[in-house]
Amino acid sequence: MECFLQHTWRMRDQFSTLARKAADALGSPWAFFGGILLVLGWVVSGPYFRYSDTWQLVINTGTTIATFLMIFLLQNSQNRDARVVNLKLDELIRALGPARTELVGMDKLSEADLDRLQKEFASLSEHASRGLERITNVREGRKKNAKNAATTNRKSAGTDKDPS
Repeated sequence: MECFLQHTWRMRDQFSTLARKAADALGSPWAFFGGILLVLGWVVSGPYFRYSDTWQLVINTGTTIATFLMIFLLQNSQNRDARVVNLKLDELIRALGPARTELVGMDKLSEADLDRLQKEFASLSEHASRGLERITNVREGRKKNAKNAATTNRKSAGTDKDPS
């Protein structure tokens, strides 16, 4: 059993490495231009093959196979990225003293629990927005008061010109 598990983990690591390299290569501009060249080659060969059913079948089959395989590569990359992001967020939650560490396992919560948390965070966000609005209003009030004071000082000094 242990040998089987080691083989499974090794195969998983090899697939992950292959998927990462393939995703990097196939997501490059060179791969895109290579795809364009393949399609152009297929289009140009149309008259030679008299636009036959076989000629059409070549592009249909090729794109179907490529799409089918790309789904696995993309899903693997997406799963890995999501896992890495979740681990980073978990570490940040653990590192912050006042944070609720029970949220580290949030991915295992039910939809109802997630909805409840989402409402809670929306409420916190709304509260923070109101606080930010109050801060902005206080700053604008201070600027206005400072400008009024400067105008008053200029008038009392005998100069009526606004320096701004």
